[in-house]
Amino acid sequence: MSFVIPIPQPAREIIGTLTEHGFDAYIVGGCVRDSLLKKEPKDWDITTSAKPEQVKALFRRTVDTGLKHGTVTVMIGKEGYEVTTYRIDGEYKDHRRPEKVEFTTDLREDLRRRDFTINAMAYHPDKGIIDCFGGLEDLEKGVIRCVGSPYERFEEDALRMLRAVRFAAQLNFTIEEQTKAAIKEKAETLKDISAERIQVELTKLITSSYPELLFTAYELGITKVVLPEFDTCMSCPQHNPHHCYNVGEHLVKSMQAIENTPVYRWTMLLHDIAKPLCLSTDEEGVDHFYTHCNKGEEMAVEILRRLKFDNDTIKRVSRLVKHHDYECPLTEKSIRKMAFKIGPDLFLDLLKVQEADTLAKAAWVIESALKEIEEKRRLFLEVEKKEQCLSLKELKMTGKDLIAMGIKPGKEMGVILNELLLEVLETPEKNNYEYLSSQVKRRTM
Repeated sequence: MSFVIPIPQPAREIIGTLTEHGFDAYIVGGCVRDSLLKKEPKDWDITTSAKPEQVKALFRRTVDTGLKHGTVTVMIGKEGYEVTTYRIDGEYKDHRRPEKVEFTTDLREDLRRRDFTINAMAYHPDKGIIDCFGGLEDLEKGVIRCVGSPYERFEEDALRMLRAVRFAAQLNFTIEEQTKAAIKEKAETLKDISAERIQVELTKLITSSYPELLFTAYELGITKVVLPEFDTCMSCPQHNPHHCYNVGEHLVKSMQAIENTPVYRWTMLLHDIAKPLCLSTDEEGVDHFYTHCNKGEEMAVEILRRLKFDNDTIKRVSRLVKHHDYECPLTEKSIRKMAFKIGPDLFLDLLKVQEADTLAKAAWVIESALKEIEEKRRLFLEVEKKEQCLSLKELKMTGKDLIAMGIKPGKEMGVILNELLLEVLETPEKNNYEYLSSQVKRRTM
């Protein structure tokens, strides 16, 4: 069967130039896989028999991306295309990277070093698909299988074990049995992988269309190494009428019920992460998890820092975790106070989190809880429509105004502004300079 892959013109030009000068050149790896799956590739990587210095000599603008490993980025306009020399990887001593690489002129040897068969195919516009290891068959069957021995592939780079589950989640594929057996045996070596690399793969897994494959990572021993808190949740039942799953199952079900952005999915994965530590059982055998929201916020910060997340993601996720159980009367005044406490910028996000949390609970809870959440949304949008004050930046009194009235910068200024804000949250009509300044004058007389 012949396949035609529509290669972007700049990549075709690079392949053409290399071919004209007597070198072999192919697109390779993920772009071939995605094209065959009718997906839009994010990157178009090129592999070639030309050595890095030969590639550099053929193109006007290049960037030395990784000369040691044979990679040169060729710039065509504003786009960069990675061009890598066929290579054979040397010995791996740290389960992360080869001690050295050896360049070769044999495409098969280059494809042999790759992780999975579906990522070990090359394509040339004239020569078609080069598939030495059964990638096409595995792609058709929906199978993740290592090139050669899975034990060797995982010994080389332990991250490949997590990548296997991640690809299965993204593509809705199954992992071949020998590959799974090797993961079970070698999962412990993931401890040698940097937190940054773990974070990227975990995020891709849980933001996929099938975040429930986190269960596969659990069953294969991966989460025990990279996210042990999840394993603890999987062994924590919830004997409570509001719940029908153990804590770990509930976390995954809630991820399935929300949009697949990193902040949403990480929030759902971590929102009840502290429940095992906060478990208590009353005299009737009902489980309770008092203070798990506050403890969960602490744990979310700790876990996300450990995984080297950026500060903005840590702040947003931990705030949502802290407030995910927040309840209030269904009035505009209560909604204003709720928005102030949580932050107006996260209010609608919090409602989505609460919806996902609800959808992962016992069936009898869901209908009434969703109605309450929808009413919160309606009230908040009404408050926004009326442009009512919800934060200090919307208060018609600023620090500069207080200074002009003789208040010295410092702690007292913050106390005054917060007291004025609380008054305005109670009565939005009071958010005008005349009233607020009169209150300041009364206070300072």
